[in-house]
Amino acid sequence: MKNLFVGNLPFKSSEEALRVHFAQFGEVAQVRIMTDRDTGKPRGFAFVEMSNDDEAQRAVAALNGKDFEGRPLTVNEARPKPDRGFGGAGAGGGGGLRKRGGRDDFRVGARQSREPRW
Repeated sequence: MKNLFVGNLPFKSSEEALRVHFAQFGEVAQVRIMTDRDTGKPRGFAFVEMSNDDEAQRAVAALNGKDFEGRPLTVNEARPKPDRGFGGAGAGGGGGLRKRGGRDDFRVGARQSREPRW
């Protein structure tokens, strides 16, 4: 099984059209067009999983840079999703107490309150 990244995908593309386009190079196990989690609209890229590694390499060689529904596709082997490091102690680094203000602090939000001059 080889997972392929397909970028620069037209927003009107369907998973079925993409499946047919890649099926000319071998068996397509799965097609997933990525969508925005808030709007549900396509994000312009997809992942195509092909059953055979050789067929996947042929698809990459043949389709990378080629026109699909009016746009040149970017096709390459998908990289594994990076570990974002959520959870666990120490993630995000805290900070301790930061002294605000002072006469050398010129930040806009660091104004000190003064007594009225009357």
